[in-house]
Amino acid sequence: MAEALGVASSVIAVIDLSAKVFSLCLQYSREVKNAKGDIERLRKEVAAFLATTQDLQTLVKGPRGKELKASQQLKSAIEDGRSRLEKVEQQLEPSTSRKRMSRFGLRALKWPFESKDVEGTIEDLERCRENMSLALNIDQTVILKNVDDRTTLSQLPIAHDASFDSRAEQHNPTCLPNTRQELLDNIDHWIDDPNSKTVYWLNGMAGTGKSTIARTVAHSRSNRGDLGASFFFKRGEMDRGNLNKFMPTLAYQLALSIPGVAFFIRKTLDANPAIVGKSVKEQFEKLIQEPLCEAAATATTPSSIVMVIDALDECDQEADIRLLINIFSQAETLHPYLRVFLTSRPELPIRLGFSEVQGAYQDLVLHGIPAEIVEHDILVFLTDEFKTIRHDFNMTVGDERKLPPDWPGRPTIQSLAQMAVPLFIFAATVCRFVSDSRRRNPRTRLQTVLDHENRSHGSQLEQTYTPILRSQITELPKEEREEVIKDFKVIVGSIVILASPLSVTALSQLIDIQPDIVDERLDGLHSVLSIPLERTMPVRLLHLSFRDYLIDPGNRETVELWVDEKVTHRSLAKHCLRVMRSALHENICGLSFLGTRRSTVDSSELEEHIPPQLQYACLNWAYHHMEGDPKSNDGNEVYDFLTTHLLHWIEALSLMDRVKECLDSLRSLARWLKNHEDPSLSNLLDDAVRFLQANFLIIVEAPLQIYSCLAFAPSKSIVRNIFNKAIPRWIANLPKVQETWDACLLILEGNSGVVRSVAFSHDSKSIASGSDDGTIRIWNAETGKCEQVLEGHSNRVRSVMFSHNSKRVVSASRDKRIRLWNAETGECERVLKGHSDGVWSAVFSHDSKSIASGSDDGTIRIWNAETGKCERVLICHIDGVSSVMFSYNSKRVVSAFDGTIWIWNAKKGKCERVLEGHGGSVNSVVFSHDSKKVASASDNKSIWIWNTKTGECEQVLTGHNDYVNSVSFSHDSKKVASASDDKMIRIWDVETGECERVLTGHSDYVNSVVFSHDSKTVASASNDKTIRVWNAETGGCEEALASHSDYINSVVFSHDLKKVASASNDKTIRIWNAETGECERVLEGHGGSVNSVVFSHDSKTLASASNDKTIRIWNAEAGGCEDVIPLDGYAKVLSFTSDERGIFTTYGVVTLTRHSNSCLKPPVSFQSSETPILACKDGTWVTMVGVDLLWLPPECRNGAVAIAGSTVAIGCQSGRVMLVRISMAPKSS
Repeated sequence: MAEALGVASSVIAVIDLSAKVFSLCLQYSREVKNAKGDIERLRKEVAAFLATTQDLQTLVKGPRGKELKASQQLKSAIEDGRSRLEKVEQQLEPSTSRKRMSRFGLRALKWPFESKDVEGTIEDLERCRENMSLALNIDQTVILKNVDDRTTLSQLPIAHDASFDSRAEQHNPTCLPNTRQELLDNIDHWIDDPNSKTVYWLNGMAGTGKSTIARTVAHSRSNRGDLGASFFFKRGEMDRGNLNKFMPTLAYQLALSIPGVAFFIRKTLDANPAIVGKSVKEQFEKLIQEPLCEAAATATTPSSIVMVIDALDECDQEADIRLLINIFSQAETLHPYLRVFLTSRPELPIRLGFSEVQGAYQDLVLHGIPAEIVEHDILVFLTDEFKTIRHDFNMTVGDERKLPPDWPGRPTIQSLAQMAVPLFIFAATVCRFVSDSRRRNPRTRLQTVLDHENRSHGSQLEQTYTPILRSQITELPKEEREEVIKDFKVIVGSIVILASPLSVTALSQLIDIQPDIVDERLDGLHSVLSIPLERTMPVRLLHLSFRDYLIDPGNRETVELWVDEKVTHRSLAKHCLRVMRSALHENICGLSFLGTRRSTVDSSELEEHIPPQLQYACLNWAYHHMEGDPKSNDGNEVYDFLTTHLLHWIEALSLMDRVKECLDSLRSLARWLKNHEDPSLSNLLDDAVRFLQANFLIIVEAPLQIYSCLAFAPSKSIVRNIFNKAIPRWIANLPKVQETWDACLLILEGNSGVVRSVAFSHDSKSIASGSDDGTIRIWNAETGKCEQVLEGHSNRVRSVMFSHNSKRVVSASRDKRIRLWNAETGECERVLKGHSDGVWSAVFSHDSKSIASGSDDGTIRIWNAETGKCERVLICHIDGVSSVMFSYNSKRVVSAFDGTIWIWNAKKGKCERVLEGHGGSVNSVVFSHDSKKVASASDNKSIWIWNTKTGECEQVLTGHNDYVNSVSFSHDSKKVASASDDKMIRIWDVETGECERVLTGHSDYVNSVVFSHDSKTVASASNDKTIRVWNAETGGCEEALASHSDYINSVVFSHDLKKVASASNDKTIRIWNAETGECERVLEGHGGSVNSVVFSHDSKTLASASNDKTIRIWNAEAGGCEDVIPLDGYAKVLSFTSDERGIFTTYGVVTLTRHSNSCLKPPVSFQSSETPILACKDGTWVTMVGVDLLWLPPECRNGAVAIAGSTVAIGCQSGRVMLVRISMAPKSS
């Protein structure tokens, strides 16, 4: 700051001097005739110098003056200019000349410089001016860049209250001087020592002062300039209780605190805007680790960067806790040194997490510090606090009520300190209780604590909180006492049980109690609760131990204000349902368009229509219901709510971007009701899960489409029938749909190429797929969302598989490479090279220590999964190896391709058995989970089950109509799933050989099939570029609608709009009733795929073109073929000529033979003169006048769409033609 003031004062002095010299030059130019040129050039340079210094002054004195590092370093350059100007001034205005000038006038002046002197002066000033201009440019650029950086950084989703200096943390204490000194010195030494471990774990039981120490470390390092970021976890607070915003919050703070980091974080965000949705590890690497290293190479950064992470045990997910420990313990940076100070209780998940990274951290057990040191620090703390209490109280009362200067006395303070050891929370809570003088003076309140200690020999928590709780009801009349106890259990009980904190305003709305009453009941609890002055700010627990004490079942008989956790949960569940019933309705935010995206809804608009208490109720009613140990009759209230507001609830959660929580809640409720006597609610929940899962991605994107999705739900769907009236009235006639949900749970879209392989993670939560587009994709198996795209292969990916711990993925490609990927970050960890031809298959051993790969080069290679080293090469199949698999004890490998199956000893590399008998190439081979059987799939359309001990074939499973590409055992080894070129998946009973169910839905060859690890679902990958997830237990659709059996190439309306015709690869044309959607006629006769079809202008005749090189003319009413016109090549029919004597085709104009001999004319171009109001965009949305109106589900995206007037005809993947008519005018009610 002093440097800044020095520059500013120097600039002012130079401005004054420049102005004076400029004025003198002007006088000389008027009076001196013999040096006009020199005078004018010097005057111009001085003027330029003056302008530059004025610009500099404006910037330095501006609000961003402190940020101008280049300008602040200009003092020497400015002083050089000042020195030069002073010399010029002295020569232009000699001190002895003043009297003479006044006597003789300015004409007595003589120009004092030679031309060369003038040139030197101008050069010196010019050089100083250029230095200042350069600094100005640098600083102005920096300001603009910082504004740009902050604009970009503002897009990071951050937890605003998580930093040590946030508003939420501002009143929380730090260590007093001379307390915790040895510990703090130890932490400082760890930070400053370049050889110390990256992580310092301070652990201690509840109330030992961990958070206070963490705040102290953060304050101290912030003052020293090396605090990069801090994050104080807080259980129950949405943004502070999980890792959703953890890494972006750290990155945002780093950008503001460490020089140069903002630029590189911004660079990452520009290159990969979706990084905040990636895995936590990838976020750490891309938003923190890499920017820190890059900034260190280009800017002056501290030698160490400190991160303070407090209360890790309050992070909700145990897996997240262990992940974070793993990430930080492995985060080694040479410059700057990263130091992560981490505090927590010694909970099991944290101990397990640190046990996995032994030797990678430094730790200290806080409650293991000698008692005498802790007692000393608590004594210092209590002495300081009571001094403040005494001073504050004495300032508010008269002399006769003032506390004596030595109150409460050394013996009392020592007694309290001994009571507190080792819990600082005891000392802090006692002080807050004593200082809260709204009811009694500090002397009386302190005596309450001491009296309780003399009577009680209970736990420290009991000694801490019982005096505070008793003070709420002591000396109250019986009726008032009972009322206070009742209110306490409702109000305070709710506060300690809430899933996330609420303000007084929101809480009062939720529990239906007046805000004044809530305020009154909280007034005496400032020692245990953080109660802001503003009613709109959340009320928080000061320490979790208060909650632990209140709900401890052991206190039920002894604590009058004991809170029954389950009763409170049940009460909150009922309150949540009441709030939702009174507030939820369709289009709650009043969106103007049905296709409005959630991302465009402003947060203030959202909070206006969905206030905090309603948001809380939507998110947590099911949680409270389940935690309340619900009784069977509680289902009636849930059923009533869901049958009225299910869709409204989902819409609200979509607007809040929390649809995943909705799916989780429905599933939790369904599990609770699994054995419920009344199936009504259970069936509704199952159907709601199917409905939400089928439409998850569009509901997340465009909330109001939930009501349109009803139109595509099965006709017997419970949700559809309950909410039938919610189907938008502008859908004038509903599409004909199947009756019940089929076995397909999800369709995963996004690949631009054929999908060759699919695999479940071990926990069945993720799916990996490999495609001809060279990518591997990681999908959420519950929602269908693509979470990662792994890029690196330069050719088709033929095989993917998860490691046993689900942390890695191995992929095999036609590019001759095997790649090992981190499934969480998407990073390629290793490339395995060695095969001389494309690799068909790569699999992990069951212990994930080895990888086996099979290639077109005829070899199997066994690799070390950690080092990437090839440990052995097995030479076997002459024509290549299509499939390899480890046994589940990892001791054997099975391989296949050329009609034979080989079983190998994985350690010795020797072939133990060859299984022969297949009549065609073997495409897939797999061990059962008990390793007693092998299943193989072949081009001969069969699956064989082999006994691995005897080598005999025990079963031959037949039923597929084309090559069988893939086979998979269920995890109990009782079932086998197979995938075939006949577009079907079949599930077989291994013992009987019977086909139990057939899964249909793919529109092209099915290349891969796999069971989930719970064997309840099956995933399949197809040439149709999709992955489908199926229910393996329910099987296929009960009802088969009339449909094509293959891809639909063309859909067209008749001119009278009464019919729709469709043309398919199944060699048929179908005619559909445009009103009812019924298939009225099937036209057969073509010998190849039918690529196009058109109606005549009178709608009585139909023309179709086929890959059999013919055009056929059909009677559209009777269905007979009236003419066959042979062609010399392939063509598509476009339309009938206006006189209907010919047909426009891509081959030319064909004259119909029934009018004259067929002849061919050159093709002509034509187009409709009508611009339809309706259109289909990207095969995904039906639009009206350019605005998204109706989303088409994946099965309706075959590419063949026709629109006539207000009716849309859609060729579906299933082979059906779906008809939807849009009403252009609203229906009358």
